[in-house]
Amino acid sequence: MKLSQKNYKRVVVKIGSSLFYEGQNFQIARFFEIVSAVSSLVREENKEVVIVSSGAIALGMELMKLKERPKDVSSLQALAACGQSLLMEHYNGAFKKCALNCAQLLLTWEDFNSRKRYLNAKNTLSKLLQLGVVPIVNENDTISTDEIKFGDNDRLSALVAALINADLLIMLSDVDGLLDKESKVVRIVTEINSSVRSLACPTGKKTCVGGMITKLEAAKIAMDSGIPCVIANGRKSDIIGAVLQDAAGSGTLFVSGEAGLAARERWIAFGSKPKGKIIVDSGAKSALFNKKSLLSVGVIAVEGNFEAGDVVSVTDKLGEEICRGKAGISSRHLEKVKGNRFEKEIIHRNNLVILQGLSPS
Repeated sequence: MKLSQKNYKRVVVKIGSSLFYEGQNFQIARFFEIVSAVSSLVREENKEVVIVSSGAIALGMELMKLKERPKDVSSLQALAACGQSLLMEHYNGAFKKCALNCAQLLLTWEDFNSRKRYLNAKNTLSKLLQLGVVPIVNENDTISTDEIKFGDNDRLSALVAALINADLLIMLSDVDGLLDKESKVVRIVTEINSSVRSLACPTGKKTCVGGMITKLEAAKIAMDSGIPCVIANGRKSDIIGAVLQDAAGSGTLFVSGEAGLAARERWIAFGSKPKGKIIVDSGAKSALFNKKSLLSVGVIAVEGNFEAGDVVSVTDKLGEEICRGKAGISSRHLEKVKGNRFEKEIIHRNNLVILQGLSPS
């Protein structure tokens, strides 16, 4: 399967910090090659490109002459604050040589949790692309502990792709793609199931986190949003051009044959962190899969504190996530009426998105 340049207009490129460094040395030549490739797309192909870039902490470590990455959050946040300006200096200088402008956007989970801020971020990115500016997006590591704790921007890149309704997400890493049990690249993935996930973490150990696992989670978000995703080796020369010419031949192509979620459904499903959890019985689970609203009579238990309008997760008794949706009442109120009949829907069917079998978690 080939992904032709004619089939897309808007592309998100995620760049891992491992591409910029070999040992303690910043690879300026590789950095400029990636920027030059993006610039060619914008100037010569009239494409719209958003870059989601890591690297702030690594640059901060270089500035402070640290050989080992600190483990405490305050030090990591301080290094991110030092390194982010250096990262943008590199991007500004490189794009200037290519006669293009770039812009910095630092996002946190709150920018996705709030529907208003979510739309504001979308409008800002859309206007920058309209102006021919290349947005450089990064997690705001200086105030967001989650990004530092989990260690990369894979999920952020998928959320940004969904936010702007991108036509393609390219995740550049230091690996050729998803490898099978014989260490050969899996060329096309149409469904992220347990067998595919086992390739990312074959041992099932608790220490097996990050890396390909987070890339699969990001790919799942993209696929469920109707956006094809490619994991490719950013250390290969002209890799972006190669992906655009032959996605499956240049890495692992994740593409779903089903229609993606609508924009509002994407926000409910992936754009905001659930404020709580509602556990339901088998009857309610069946009703949800039949596109019915969630009623209080089917609720077994409530976890967390949430208000009406907050996004919550709905699971079965085994903890398997079924859907996410906007709660119709608060957790305090639900505690009082759970298991009994109540005149109001706990989650109206128009405000929920089924996730079981689709969820990246």
